[in-house]
Amino acid sequence: MKGKPEIVSPAGNLASLKAAIDNGADAVYLGFSDSTNARNFEGLNFTPAEIADGIGYVRSKGRKFYVAINTFPQGDTSGKWYKAVDAAVELGADAVIIANLGILKYARERHPDSVLHLSTQASSSNYESINFYRKHFGIKRVVLPRVLTIEEMKRLKERTDAEIEVFALGGLCINIEGRCYLSSWVTGASTNTEGACSPSRFVRFNPSADGGMSIALNGVTLNRLGKDESSPYPTCCKGRYVTPGGSYEYAFEEPESLNVLRVLPGLMDAGVSALKIEGRQRTKSYVAAMTKVLREAVDACYADSKGYEVRPEWARKTVSTFEGTRETLGSYLTK
Repeated sequence: MKGKPEIVSPAGNLASLKAAIDNGADAVYLGFSDSTNARNFEGLNFTPAEIADGIGYVRSKGRKFYVAINTFPQGDTSGKWYKAVDAAVELGADAVIIANLGILKYARERHPDSVLHLSTQASSSNYESINFYRKHFGIKRVVLPRVLTIEEMKRLKERTDAEIEVFALGGLCINIEGRCYLSSWVTGASTNTEGACSPSRFVRFNPSADGGMSIALNGVTLNRLGKDESSPYPTCCKGRYVTPGGSYEYAFEEPESLNVLRVLPGLMDAGVSALKIEGRQRTKSYVAAMTKVLREAVDACYADSKGYEVRPEWARKTVSTFEGTRETLGSYLTK
């Protein structure tokens, strides 16, 4: 068993940030209230005043915070991303999470002593790629896309000295880790540049005569719910579309939630440096519950990996809190 991995929790607002810290997160990741981060939903992320309060709270508890600047500037818009990097460094971020090559270049040259993490949005999933970023931009850590098995992670770690961070709990993106074009095709608003998949301004919930509901994105129906059915936040990849027979079925994937608790010993043995919880767009209660579960699980596994078991209360909490209809290990055991 190698070292104990860091727990990195989402902070989409000040309440979630405090919930993460109070429930055992070693670090939180957050973003600015603009298109420089990949969870740019209305009402989320941080204004300058809010981020100052959040940083004060993080520091008072001796924890870390990372700033995600992980979308892709277009044309002559790079200046906005440069300013975001400058702001993150000036705020004292323990790391800046970046996806774009040009922004990485700027960050390394402008702030040579800054700690840089490679975002999962960069889709770097092999040691040659990671070592390229390590050599040219001095990245300390790579957030791996959710496409590798644990065995592949282990072999990768043997060939790079960069730290590896993997997702442990939360939503599972199947389309090149958020760099897909489904939402852009339907709305004209790019996930890769605006930072929001299925932007809420395009979403409509329309009640139906039978007591159910129709969910549409920019006029395109993504799902029809019966009276007693529920749905996670509507996205194209998790849409349920009409078939030739008139029924509604999932075309790409059913809503699933990643849960690695039962394979924690393998992840830790593979040399994973950090475990990330997905969900900057989720509620304070979700952040609190998932952080607490992962904190307890990591501590238990580190103390006794051979005797480690998933506790029933962890299983109940994840099932009751996740948005997906079922849990999955994704590609972590097999592809």
